[in-house]
Amino acid sequence: MNSMNRQNSLLPYISLLFATLIWSSSFVALKIAFQGYHPMVVIFGRMAVGSISFLILAIIFKDILKSRALKQKSLFADIKLILMMVICEPCLYFIFEAKALELTTASQVGMITAIMPLLVSVVAFFVLKEDLTEKILVGLTISVFGACWLSFSGEVEANAPNPPLGNLCEFIAMVCASGYTICLKKLTQRGYSPFFLTALQAFGGAIFYFPMLFLPSTNLPVSFPLLPTLSVVYLGAAVTLGAYALFNFGVSRIAAGQASAFINLIPIFSLILGIVVLNERLNVQQYAACAVIFAGIFLSQHKTKRSEVVAEKAVLTDEAVSIAEPISVAESVIDK
Repeated sequence: MNSMNRQNSLLPYISLLFATLIWSSSFVALKIAFQGYHPMVVIFGRMAVGSISFLILAIIFKDILKSRALKQKSLFADIKLILMMVICEPCLYFIFEAKALELTTASQVGMITAIMPLLVSVVAFFVLKEDLTEKILVGLTISVFGACWLSFSGEVEANAPNPPLGNLCEFIAMVCASGYTICLKKLTQRGYSPFFLTALQAFGGAIFYFPMLFLPSTNLPVSFPLLPTLSVVYLGAAVTLGAYALFNFGVSRIAAGQASAFINLIPIFSLILGIVVLNERLNVQQYAACAVIFAGIFLSQHKTKRSEVVAEKAVLTDEAVSIAEPISVAESVIDK
């Protein structure tokens, strides 16, 4: 009995671990998919597979897309906020991330995503009037310095022809993801379920990227190589739905603060997967730059015991925020 209880208590942590691992693998999967298809074809394919997956789930589990806000018929009242969310991500986000992965390595892209929670704090300060501490500002400054060091110490390779420009594109993608996160937070507080909003993203992204298939610069596929095709399916189904389900399960079983801490594993897993799967390599300076980025993140997230008690009380008294916020951060980093 005790061993079974111990196994059950470990399940949320195992789920969160696999969720972050799947999200981290999205950068590698995109790189592989780009080897066989034009980036716009890959992104549309991913959005289309995600949309189909959500439709299948909606048919099987009829209540899965229901939201309190839909019952109150507030969808049209929030249309501007919903459009802003979809424009930020997936529309603009994937344009910049696709270009980033064409110009730099998956390992470096994964490291740049580590800055995203700090950017969210800055955007939330201006948009939501949330507190912005000196630690967050200092941590962000240190992390951005580390990201610049990582970029300019990168060596030009066949799979990374322009690391500085590629990392800049990923940084812009993180700014878009921060705007998306703020919109998502507002919408979840108004009664929309994160699952419904994620489905909305998939459908909105498929509609947005479909006309881009007919641009002169887009090369439509004349063949369907196996590995890139499987990567597109994996991105649309496993990354979008599988990781979401695992993360949601973990959040429902442990404190939100503990669950959101797993997001910090994404750049580490991305670095490892890039090395193991794609045979990417970082030089000594780049490893030092990664350490600087993590130092900035650690500094910004370090809390006193008193602040941890206050944060835990906030989680217990505000269910909507405690559930939505870690999901929003996770989805904006690797809904990919």
